[in-house]
Amino acid sequence: MVTLSLFRFEKPHHKLWAFVMMGLARPLLHLMPNLIFWKLLGSGTGEGFTPKPNWGVYAILCVWQEPTNIEKTLKESRVFRRYRKMAAESVTIHLDPCATRGKWSGQTPFRVKSKRDTGPVAVLTRATLRWNAMLQFWKQSPAISTKIGMNEDVLFKIGLGEVPLRQQLTFSIWPDIKQMSEFAHQSDPHRSAIQKVRQGDWFKEELYARFNITAIDGHWSAFGTIRKKEETNE
Repeated sequence: MVTLSLFRFEKPHHKLWAFVMMGLARPLLHLMPNLIFWKLLGSGTGEGFTPKPNWGVYAILCVWQEPTNIEKTLKESRVFRRYRKMAAESVTIHLDPCATRGKWSGQTPFRVKSKRDTGPVAVLTRATLRWNAMLQFWKQSPAISTKIGMNEDVLFKIGLGEVPLRQQLTFSIWPDIKQMSEFAHQSDPHRSAIQKVRQGDWFKEELYARFNITAIDGHWSAFGTIRKKEETNE
């Protein structure tokens, strides 16, 4: 099971705390039971890959060895309690991997148990740019971000990252796999950028993963549409 926790901070000293925790939270996460892979992530201000940081939003991605008691662990964990206390709003998305390819920090973090897409589809794309390809890549990024922002099908989107400019990640939620695939294959900026990435070998490492959403805990203002979709499916 995979979880992605998002935290929004409003007060300046809370934003500073969150930035400092990008380093201080590491040993706390390292000691958490059942946690086999994790990443502390900052965010960008655009709709996808973006070079401009958003100092008010941070995320923690976790991969759990066993699916049991995850909610209890997140509720009682010292580090997650501190994040929730400081944040103006927070949410955790519970994700079940249904497709994955590529590596992240030399690992294959997500294990696919079911290949069936059951409802709203979450998509994660992550890449480490080669140093000599960074300028070419960032020339393409604004067009893709604008296209995603204009797409009325996407329910939620956010740009995240480990290292500014070089290690970037996008997370998006779509009503179903059909509408997600239509954007990926029919969007001219997106298709063109993918072709240039492949031809120029811009990425040192990349990963793509697709998930079913099994639960959403907490509150995030942009998630109303997703909850309505879940209720309709039920």
